[in-house]
Amino acid sequence: MRHVTDLSCAGRGGRDEPPIGTVPARVARVDRGRLTVLTEAGYQRVVPAAALYGLGATGPAVGDWVVLRGELAVEILPRTSAFVRTVAGRTSVPQVVAANLDVVLVVEASTGGARSRRIERYLAVAWSSGATPVVVLTKTDLCDDVAAVVAAVREDAVGVEVLPVSSVTGAGVAELRALLGPGRTAAMVGPSGVGKSSLVNVLAGRAVAATRDIRDDGRGRHTTTARELHQLPGGAFLVDTPGMRELALYDDADGVDTAYADVTELAAGCRFRDCGHRGEPGCGVAAAIDTGRLDPARFTAWRKLQAELHRQALRVDARARAEERARLRSFHRALKDQPNRPRAGR
Repeated sequence: MRHVTDLSCAGRGGRDEPPIGTVPARVARVDRGRLTVLTEAGYQRVVPAAALYGLGATGPAVGDWVVLRGELAVEILPRTSAFVRTVAGRTSVPQVVAANLDVVLVVEASTGGARSRRIERYLAVAWSSGATPVVVLTKTDLCDDVAAVVAAVREDAVGVEVLPVSSVTGAGVAELRALLGPGRTAAMVGPSGVGKSSLVNVLAGRAVAATRDIRDDGRGRHTTTARELHQLPGGAFLVDTPGMRELALYDDADGVDTAYADVTELAAGCRFRDCGHRGEPGCGVAAAIDTGRLDPARFTAWRKLQAELHRQALRVDARARAEERARLRSFHRALKDQPNRPRAGR
């Protein structure tokens, strides 16, 4: 069993030691009914206590710190950050993709032209996580004009570092490693086929993630099937995630505002506070589009995410109301079933 170094301080934010008789552990993988955790002694398979899933909790996630009592995880320590999305489908249920992150690496392939709208969506969720987002453009060895792709992404990734890298030639890998110092935790997120697993293997210095050959159209193939935390040489930790077919926002508008800081600033400067940005007199957004300062496609994407957040907020409220009604029904049933409950008129 490989031993883990410097685990006691990584991602814990200076928290107190757990109670006597327990040990801290970092969740490296979540399987059905089981957790793989990292302790000072190495990897260990444990069972999460049922209480970790109670009262609307999402349960342990990769990157979480848990408290172990023997082979039982009895507590999840407070998270410093979390990359959260809504579970795929028409639902309001949150899914914690990875927790206690310092950096979120939004990975996109540079080949075929990076998809700005997709990157913006990932950045909105990344900003909401509480971690620092970085855009990583992979497969630069297959790109005809890396500088042009980087420039295009930087124009829309406001306030975010953009790093072009190649897992084949090693270009840009040193700069990426510099972001992952001892004790820091990063997560790689992005769609399937953009080269996340190959980059994980390069950073780890060994094959820790399965890879497959590139398809005829130059795209990679889906390989990662579960989120997993890897320890890198030098003491950093990296979460590799499967490609996401759908990345639905949860309920944090701050992430959208930060990812679209330029649009938000223009909207704040409109003549009317309730401006709908549809050509009203004094609309700063419309003026910026007319003068070429703002890409209309970027504005449309911002409006789409704002509408998505609004719909999600309505779903969350409806779910909260339904859960409260269910709680009250359960409470009244419990009262009714009490054998010694006082009866009316007695």
